[in-house]
Amino acid sequence: MHDPRIDALARQLVRYSTTLKRGEKVLLDLHDTPESVGLALIREVRSRGAVPVLRLHSGLLTREMLKGADDAQYSIISKHLLAEMKDMDAYIAIRGSHNIAETSDVPAAKMKLAMKHMRPVLNHRVAKTKWCVLRWPHPAMAQQAGMSSEAFEDFYFDVCLLDYKALKPSMNALKKLMDRTDRVEITGPGTHLKFSIKDIPAIVCGGNYNIPDGEVFTAPVRDSVEGYVTHNAPTIYQGIPFDGIRLEFSEGKIVKAEAGAKTRQLNKILDSDPGARYIGEFALGFNPVIREPMRDILFDEKIAGSFHFTPGQAYEEADNGNRSQVHWDMVNIQRKDWGGGEILFDGKTIRKDGVFIPKSLAKLNG
Repeated sequence: MHDPRIDALARQLVRYSTTLKRGEKVLLDLHDTPESVGLALIREVRSRGAVPVLRLHSGLLTREMLKGADDAQYSIISKHLLAEMKDMDAYIAIRGSHNIAETSDVPAAKMKLAMKHMRPVLNHRVAKTKWCVLRWPHPAMAQQAGMSSEAFEDFYFDVCLLDYKALKPSMNALKKLMDRTDRVEITGPGTHLKFSIKDIPAIVCGGNYNIPDGEVFTAPVRDSVEGYVTHNAPTIYQGIPFDGIRLEFSEGKIVKAEAGAKTRQLNKILDSDPGARYIGEFALGFNPVIREPMRDILFDEKIAGSFHFTPGQAYEEADNGNRSQVHWDMVNIQRKDWGGGEILFDGKTIRKDGVFIPKSLAKLNG
């Protein structure tokens, strides 16, 4: 039996997130995703008079390609994918995964090589197309979340089909506040950060780029970050799970990084290039439906009452000049049930224990 929520999701992606128009070309990039999802997307794209282009991926095949990656192979792949991307007006990716750790045994050097070649494709897609990226709820994701497959599927559609448009006025108010802010201070258990966001634009994310969504992001002035942060949400990067990452900063640079038994692996990633030890993004998350981390960053970075601090590449829309092949969103949850915390803009508390204080931001509290 066909699930009508798939059709509703396809409509949201095509009509709201990417606002496809007649004659526009859209790349549908599907990773381990059911055929019913592809069918719904193709039909919805065509109903708008737009042109669907389909690309299919498998986690197992991707792993095999990465394990034998070399410059000759990935320069060809990158060349052709970039040419394809330059011919697109929009990009919709739905990424399923039967095993979130599928690439955990790919040598770090091979992963680094592939990411270096694929960076121009990613940069063009982010800067030059209307794009939206989301996950697909495989049982592996339900297991990550500690939920039954049926309960997680219901949660997934509740999150993805949220009325993002209704949050836009409060999100725009947060953007205006961030746009006029210079100094940011963040405190909490194991955390005391100070940095500037002066003259770097804040960007509203209300279901246009990621689903699920619910954040406003900017970037710190590159050399301004001082202090330390302990990320209490678990994370996964390059197929490797990490917990309790602690970073120390001096003049913007990560000078000490710890992750328990995985400290060596953490530092290996942060040594990928010089920019990986500087922060490329600072964001506040506030999706009211997402409360707990599940080691999937598209969900975790939107957790109600959270912020994320991102070593690596800055986005061009909120650019502090940092460049890196790494972009690793690390999440700290500041609600009372996670230990609390406070965020101050220019000395004034704007969020305490995960709750926004200004009346103009009240709707972001869920």
